[in-house]
Amino acid sequence: MKQRPFRFFQSIYFKIPLLFVFILVITFQFIGVIFIDQLETQTVDNFKVQINTQADFLANNITPILSNSDQESQSVLNQLRQTLETFSSTAPARLEVINNAQTIIATNQGLDQSSIGNQTTDADARNVLLYQTELRSEYSDPETDAPIYKLIKPIFGTTQTTLLGVLVIEANMEQIYSQNNNIIDLFLQSSILAVGVALLISFVLSQGLTRPIENMRQQALRISEGVYNYPAEVYGYDELGELTITINELAVKVKDAQESTESERQRLDGILRHMTDGVIGTDQRGRVLLVNDRALQLLNIRQEQAIGHSILRLLNIESKIALKELLQKDTEVMINHSDKGVDSILKGEFSIIRRETGFVTGVVCVLTDVTEQEKTEQEQRDFVSNVSHELRTPLTSIKSYSEALSDGAWRDEKIAPQFLEVIQSESNRMIRMIANLLDLSKMDGGQITLQTDYVDLKRIINHILDRLVFTLESDSNAGNYNFVREFTTRDIYVDIDQDRMTQVIDNILNNAVKYSPDGGTITVKIEDNHRSVIVRITDEGLGISKQDAEKLFDRFYRVDKARSREQGGSGLGLAISKEVIELHGGSIWVDSVEGEGSTFNFELPYTEFTELDGEWG
Repeated sequence: MKQRPFRFFQSIYFKIPLLFVFILVITFQFIGVIFIDQLETQTVDNFKVQINTQADFLANNITPILSNSDQESQSVLNQLRQTLETFSSTAPARLEVINNAQTIIATNQGLDQSSIGNQTTDADARNVLLYQTELRSEYSDPETDAPIYKLIKPIFGTTQTTLLGVLVIEANMEQIYSQNNNIIDLFLQSSILAVGVALLISFVLSQGLTRPIENMRQQALRISEGVYNYPAEVYGYDELGELTITINELAVKVKDAQESTESERQRLDGILRHMTDGVIGTDQRGRVLLVNDRALQLLNIRQEQAIGHSILRLLNIESKIALKELLQKDTEVMINHSDKGVDSILKGEFSIIRRETGFVTGVVCVLTDVTEQEKTEQEQRDFVSNVSHELRTPLTSIKSYSEALSDGAWRDEKIAPQFLEVIQSESNRMIRMIANLLDLSKMDGGQITLQTDYVDLKRIINHILDRLVFTLESDSNAGNYNFVREFTTRDIYVDIDQDRMTQVIDNILNNAVKYSPDGGTITVKIEDNHRSVIVRITDEGLGISKQDAEKLFDRFYRVDKARSREQGGSGLGLAISKEVIELHGGSIWVDSVEGEGSTFNFELPYTEFTELDGEWG
């Protein structure tokens, strides 16, 4: 599995401190806003309360002084100045006393003593004298831009009806705000320091979280890569420690499960590899996921040509069945497979793979080569058909002639003997055919035991030829044939069953006579090559095509069926000859050219007479 690159800013090691800092910043933000607002409000309010209190005190002290009728006398002015000097405040303040005539009669500013006795230019003071209402306001000094708290308090006589004047107080609040700013700066510095300390502590704490998590991540990677022998380190017995222990236990269980699965897989691979049938497994889309060696051998393909491809296209059965049908029920399909000119028949048995929920996950196809089985079954069907046909022909003849005799033909002295002769001939034909069938059945079942003996092959063949020539000469209806004998000069002794071999040679010679023209030559040759002897029987008949020659030794096969039946042939003689020759360890074949004749050849192993003489001596 490809491991993604590690990014610090995306890791928990960074995110946890960032979360702490974010929480602290938000907390300090709310605390700071509330704290600074409350601090500023409370400080300014306290300052104003202090000024107001001082103003009330001064007003009470100034009231009896201004009640004097001679407000501009020197004694009154001195008293006012002394009273104003009693004003105490943490912030510098300018004080003025203005009588009801809008004349400045006292001030606490030494440099502004020249303004005493002058009319005030302060519009706010005149408004207070006019409306007799206290005024409180804040403004910025146009020259220094310092915040100023201004209080103008009316001074009434003892009856509280006569306005004696006003007291003007302008207090500089710059120090108050400066103190607040210092406190705010201290708060911000403390917050930054707290955030830094929290960041450092959170990094330490996050390492305590991320290190076990990273340890578990590495363990998970090792499990995914199949490494189970390095358990993750347990750093504590908290939740993360318990999780680490659980992952270690999971690694052990995964290891056991994988070993069990691998064992089962190897066993399944072994079973599939050594199965005599081909096995192909697919997914739910019919794509091949698994194929064993036998299936590759049957289809003559490589594994990469099968994996991932459609099973319908692979088996060339798209025209026979659809994938939807394969996924609905178990199905059996016969497959005609051709590879390099060799045809074979495969039986495909398709079974559906289902989960416990019933969901179809794929199909398994078991391929069986039934070529020989189908061939055998077809041969059996052909054999039964041929036997039925061959037996029906003589039986029909026998039945027909028997019915004719029953109907009165037996009374005719000329016709009756002919009918009886036909019945006897057809009966003999049936007896020979049944005897041949019994011989073939015994050969197929391995029930025939050859009675072998060392005999002179040339003597046997000469005897058969002499008997055949005598028979043909004795039969006035037989044609004239010329027999040529070309034998090797060497003595040929073979270990054979004389009766069975005589049957073979008789059969081949009789066929040569049947299919040779009247007056034709039949040549019999005996050749030896020290370890085997070859007998060749050549006629001058019509010859056999190459296509017919390949099937000539099959049971019931005849080149000219009409002529064979006329001459009493059943198509079993050459098949029996082939079985007998092969039982002797030899082989038989035919060489033929159409229109020129045929040569039947058979080869037998033999031992030279000199070697036998040494053994007998």
